[in-house]
Amino acid sequence: MKARVKWVEQVAFLGETESNHAVLMDGSPAAGGRNLGPRPMEMLLLGAGGCTSFDVISILKKSRQAVSDCYVELDAERAETDPKVFTRIHMHFVVTGKDIKPEVVEKAIRLSAEKYCSASIMLGQTAAITHDFEVIQE
Repeated sequence: MKARVKWVEQVAFLGETESNHAVLMDGSPAAGGRNLGPRPMEMLLLGAGGCTSFDVISILKKSRQAVSDCYVELDAERAETDPKVFTRIHMHFVVTGKDIKPEVVEKAIRLSAEKYCSASIMLGQTAAITHDFEVIQE
């Protein structure tokens, strides 16, 4: 996998992926930015949420669960001192659908956390990662 990050101005950077997608990252005004895009650490947190959501949806579909909606809310804390790594991340999944089995959702989240989600497993080297979920039946 390859990517390119190019400085734009002040503390704004354009990230370009090997799959030809781009995202603008920027700092807060207090850090010299113009708040034009997410912070790099926010991108890292979003990446973990996207990675685990990809796994959970894939597992639920393979388990023949009739999912109509799924999202994960992430709540993270960072260290006070540099390098200010994530120290705690909580992931709250909300899965909506018809006749969704909570035990299947729990298993999908566990498999993602322990086996499949490379992003959250990597972040778990510095952060305590916890999960919970709720199921909304249609």
